[in-house]
Amino acid sequence: MNEAKQNLAAAVRDARTGLGLSQEKLAEILNIDSRTILNIEAGRGNPKFEKLYTLVTYLKIPADKIFDPAYKEETPNLQKLLALQKDCTEQEAVDLIPMIRDLLGLLRK
Repeated sequence: MNEAKQNLAAAVRDARTGLGLSQEKLAEILNIDSRTILNIEAGRGNPKFEKLYTLVTYLKIPADKIFDPAYKEETPNLQKLLALQKDCTEQEAVDLIPMIRDLLGLLRK
């Protein structure tokens, strides 16, 4: 298995299991064949872009985790926090910024 497929397989498996989803449930949510997810996680096949895009977007997998061989997830909680912020609407971000600043101020005292 080449490095890119190995990175993709691990990233998808880790993200899926991190959400507590089975391959079958994820396939159902995304309306794709569960064999596609099985093959991706096994590092087999060459998934079509549309399916890969849907999968990676839903699981919020950073592109670096798949395509950068030097990528190391040294800050998994920071990555989770960043994934949450990417899921915010603009108005939610506006509302959250002052709260986050206040919380950080309290934490750093």
